[in-house]
Amino acid sequence: MASLNLNKVVLAGRITADPELKTTQNGISVTTFSLAVNRRYSKDREQQADFISIVAWRNTAEFITKYFKKGSAICITGSIQTRTWTDNQGNKRYATEVVADEAMFVDSKSDSAPSQAYAEPEPAFSSNPETAPKFEEISGDDDLPF
Repeated sequence: MASLNLNKVVLAGRITADPELKTTQNGISVTTFSLAVNRRYSKDREQQADFISIVAWRNTAEFITKYFKKGSAICITGSIQTRTWTDNQGNKRYATEVVADEAMFVDSKSDSAPSQAYAEPEPAFSSNPETAPKFEEISGDDDLPF
């Protein structure tokens, strides 16, 4: 029996501070930032928010730092990652963050300057009819139960 493993996150919220692009010693682009995501209203109807740590690498990091700033609405898809380390005082520390695979605009085009809507991965389809898949029409759907 195969086990099921799925780690997929979709978040939409606002960036809490300007993301800064950094580069690792190996020359890899990275940015980390916090995303404020509103929760549904509680019993007393008071709006609450969660502040979720996001890390983005390579092209996604470059895209986010180029087009988004504090207060920008953004939609992130990615996965949850947990890390542990020991700090300078010998205490074990834990962090949970979302590793962003994609970043998308949420605001209307008039609110956002760029026209590009996605970062990473590149689309795996083409609008060229010559390279589009050919589908065979199936007739006689009398046996379908709906």
